[in-house]
Amino acid sequence: MKPVPVPSFDERTPAPGAGQKRLAILGATGSIGRSCAQVIAGSPDRFAVASVASGRDGAALARAALALGADFAAVADPAGYADLKSGLSGSGVEAAAGADAVVEAALRPADLVVSAIVGAVGLAPTFAAISAGRAVALANKETLVCAGSLVMAAAQQAGARLLPMDSEHNAIFQALGGRDPASIVRMTITASGGPFRQWSAERIASATRAEALAHPKWAMGPKVTIDSASLMNKGLELIEAHHLFAVPAERLAVVVHPQSIVHGFIAFVDGSLIAGLASPDMRTPIAHCLAYPERVHSGAVAPDLASLASLTFENADLVKFPALALAISALAEGGGAPTALNAANEVAVAAFLDGRIAFGAIVGLVARTLEAMRAAAEISIPATVAQALAIHHIARDRTTGLLA
Repeated sequence: MKPVPVPSFDERTPAPGAGQKRLAILGATGSIGRSCAQVIAGSPDRFAVASVASGRDGAALARAALALGADFAAVADPAGYADLKSGLSGSGVEAAAGADAVVEAALRPADLVVSAIVGAVGLAPTFAAISAGRAVALANKETLVCAGSLVMAAAQQAGARLLPMDSEHNAIFQALGGRDPASIVRMTITASGGPFRQWSAERIASATRAEALAHPKWAMGPKVTIDSASLMNKGLELIEAHHLFAVPAERLAVVVHPQSIVHGFIAFVDGSLIAGLASPDMRTPIAHCLAYPERVHSGAVAPDLASLASLTFENADLVKFPALALAISALAEGGGAPTALNAANEVAVAAFLDGRIAFGAIVGLVARTLEAMRAAAEISIPATVAQALAIHHIARDRTTGLLA
């Protein structure tokens, strides 16, 4: 998938009209946000944007707010406020900064909240929207990885609908079709295998930054692209699937599928196997979530199976990709282990991207962090979002200390 530009100011979405679905887009400047903008631009009579938010790029957020016709824009990092305010000068769009401002963006009147801010900064606003009973389209991994049990309990209590926006979980959601999870024998998500699928373990360990960022199928941000190269992203997606679909860890699996056409499939007790297929284009699951339960044009084209000729599948190699094995272990351990795993991985990936450690050192650094936290009894079962975030910050600090 190629990066999708935010529509220009001249193509901005009109003021909300009858029958339009109002959206709050958290992560409006990232790859998911840009793809949302293109889907919205393709069906301007179906959607209106109430609020937008981003992590730190105030200038880009201002452009997105104007293009999408938003009333409110919030940047999480106060350092981005000056650029945001300047970019919105004279527009009438309200600007704000800080974590509380992003929560406000999530709670502005809207029919659907898109949670696509990368990182733990997306957890609090997403949890607030869910607790308020809002429908939420989830693309932020941290929400479920860090606080999955808490999030699902809050959704059930508030009657909030969760729509998975990741391509794999969206495919599973559509394949499941509301069927009883107890009828599932195995739920499988697919991985392209990334740029290192055919590399040896030794060669993978010494991969360069450029090699790790050269994903063969998807265009994503650098953090997610590195996670895709290590297959850590598939481990995180297994953790998400466990919470989203109430499926035990032992019934979850990852299969490598280089063509990235089949995104997920479910085997049922009667012998049926139901799969979700789509081209590797994030606009497809995004359009599904934005319009749910209806359908709109996404701009993507469904795969032509005859022209593909063949689809291949292979088992994931846990020796070559130990990050996936580590994530599976954290899921089995439960409690705060997935939270710590995710936080440690954030720091380790950033260190690799900055040239401080080798690619092969990422998973070792994460494993050492988990070991140190277990030894210090710092991995507990979080009872609140605040406790989950505390584990997250402890893990980040531990990993940073191990880097020194």
